Amino acid sequence: MTKSIVISGPPAVGKTTVAKGLAEEFSLQYLSGGDVLKEMAKEQGFDSSGDDWWDTEDGMKFLNQREENSAFDKKLDEKLAKLFNEGGMVITSYTLPWLIQDGIKIWLEGSHESSTKRMQSRDDMSSDEAYQITKQRFDKNKALYKKLYDFDFGDDKSVFDVIINTDHLTAQQVIDVAKETVRKLL
Repeated sequence: MTKSIVISGPPAVGKTTVAKGLAEEFSLQYLSGGDVLKEMAKEQGFDSSGDDWWDTEDGMKFLNQREENSAFDKKLDEKLAKLFNEGGMVITSYTLPWLIQDGIKIWLEGSHESSTKRMQSRDDMSSDEAYQITKQRFDKNKALYKKLYDFDFGDDKSVFDVIINTDHLTAQQVIDVAKETVRKLL
């Protein structure tokens, strides 16, 4: 069985790009924890289509709903942990690294300014808007996971095999560092 890999980090740090690159390189299946959560939002009547849905008013409304009802996150995390433990996956997830014991865990580190620039160019929005959205998403998720699981998202990185600072690297350079790390750990 091939180990699974989990990629975590703050919003708009490059998790999806790196995860897809690793999945392709090592012939693993890619799964976005955020996409699974968006499917759950759809079941609740939200129109969660589009890559930038999390940054919309509806996306933030769903985040607020999750703060009041942890059932969404618990159900998601149980599903992701089961898939992760089956092996052969690359999963992006905010919480999974703290909830699983095996596999390879990678944290992508990046400044808030860097995430703002990524979101601004990716989602075609103003710098101020991107800054506010990334900050709000990070702060709300951090509080949610502290309440739900009592870990310090963004501060406690002790569970990770490697931390990659993305600030001064291109997407390809981050992927290359991640590939080299995975080769060593596999």
